[in-house]
Amino acid sequence: MIDFLPPALIMILGAILTPLVRGHLRTTVLLAAPLATLWAIWQVPDGVITTLTFIDYQIEPVEGSAVRRLFATIFAIMSFGGALYAFRQARTVELAAAQAYAAGAIGVCFSGDLISMFIWWELMAIFSTVVVWSGGTADSKAAGIRYAIMHLLGGIILKVGIDGIAVQTGSVDMQAMLANSFATWMVLIGILINAAAPPVSAWLADAYPEASPTGSVFLSAFTTKTAVLALILLFPGEPVLIGVGLYMVMYGIIFALLENDARRILAYSIVNQVGFMVCAIGIGTELALNGAAAHAFAHIIYKALLFMSAGVVVYRVGKSKCTDLGGLFRTMPLTTICGIIGALAISGFPMTSGFVTKTMISQAAATESLMFVYMALAAASAGVFLHAGIKFPWFVFFQKDSGLRPKDAPWNMAAAMVLFSAICILIGIFPETFYQLLPYAVDYEPYKASKVVFYLQLLLFSGLAFFLLLPLMQRTLTVSLDTDWIWRVALNKLAGMIATILAAITGVLSRISNGTLRALKLQAEARFSESPETERAGVFARAWEIGTTALWIAILLTAYVLFYLI
Repeated sequence: MIDFLPPALIMILGAILTPLVRGHLRTTVLLAAPLATLWAIWQVPDGVITTLTFIDYQIEPVEGSAVRRLFATIFAIMSFGGALYAFRQARTVELAAAQAYAAGAIGVCFSGDLISMFIWWELMAIFSTVVVWSGGTADSKAAGIRYAIMHLLGGIILKVGIDGIAVQTGSVDMQAMLANSFATWMVLIGILINAAAPPVSAWLADAYPEASPTGSVFLSAFTTKTAVLALILLFPGEPVLIGVGLYMVMYGIIFALLENDARRILAYSIVNQVGFMVCAIGIGTELALNGAAAHAFAHIIYKALLFMSAGVVVYRVGKSKCTDLGGLFRTMPLTTICGIIGALAISGFPMTSGFVTKTMISQAAATESLMFVYMALAAASAGVFLHAGIKFPWFVFFQKDSGLRPKDAPWNMAAAMVLFSAICILIGIFPETFYQLLPYAVDYEPYKASKVVFYLQLLLFSGLAFFLLLPLMQRTLTVSLDTDWIWRVALNKLAGMIATILAAITGVLSRISNGTLRALKLQAEARFSESPETERAGVFARAWEIGTTALWIAILLTAYVLFYLI
């Protein structure tokens, strides 16, 4: 009966139980829920499993396929590794929210219709915001609010598109489409917001580094890669995605090279790596879609590994700026080695997972004679090696001696990093085994001599360029702004201008109202009070004769009767 229920429900149960139990029982829940979910994922066969009816629409909460299982598998593995990394250091609310966040991602994987997808999609947005807030600082709370606003906007846009498709087609099935109508464009834009596609990508580098050292590990995995899966299912071969992907690739490299904060470097690197996947989806061939899915799988592992190594540094020394770090390899050898493995994997170094997945995307571009795309992706691979492969480990663990001598990672953090390091290497050494999980049959050999030599030359010359240009690579105490300039600078200035204008208007209105009130007061005093100086009473303060009073009463009574009759 398990195949009739979304596997994500197991993670939801784990999220509910986590705050209710303590000690070893809570640890058991945190680690067992992802493993049980992983088992349930592989019980889901291909095709639509469950069907419901909702306001005349057919809802398919569970639909299985190879690509859906692949993404759900890596989400479950990531949830297990993240829980292992975080269970002794993270707050209970963060651990529970992270499980619900992962449940949302796994729920999207098996959604066979747009309505089910949207429900799990919004669940992710809610609980990922809680993970950001769990950073426990004023900056994390402010970043969480900005994060929630952006994802609320993306959810509204996505919902408008889903409603439009439902009205136009009478169906909410998840099926391949092109952005050729208002509704499909809204769906595409809503998904690209979650994918952190510029110009709305600033939320990622704004929020992820403000989370706790453990929270940023969870955040690095689910939101953007769920968007990648949605693009694979809904927009394979959409030409606009090639341009969007290449823009993301270059955008992420430039801002990562400019950044001083270690976790912000890695955050911008997420945008860069997702750009490779988006570009592959735009190419749309079986080889390209295999490359996008494989690279998403590998990226989740090595990016989490990089955030884990950075998180250990933040946990131990409380600092994340490159200008404050250096020389940590002396007392943090395990964290340094794991960080280097993650850096080599993200750079696509041979014998690592990044090489056997990223080169598949480049080969797909070459096969389709998209030479500009191929050369741009090759240049981007060199750029990735500059900012993530060398810059991050060099400035954090080597360069100058900062005088810091922290302890290495706690045992649970170390175990999680070793696990993910092993996966990075095993995928790189045994790619054929990994390729069997991909959605299409794989006819690709990554370790051709010419390909290996080409990428080694590319990476080694990138490394040489880094050290030759090292004076230019040194960072200063600056903050990089991209489109978040709108709310960090422009909106602040606009708010100040509006406040000044409103203050001026309020002052003028206050003077006018005060003058009017004073005039009314004088008139009232003149008519209702007695003046001791003149010994004269106002018209309404005088004592009237009884005849005059009776006359006025008669006039008013007559007017009332006439008004009533009319």
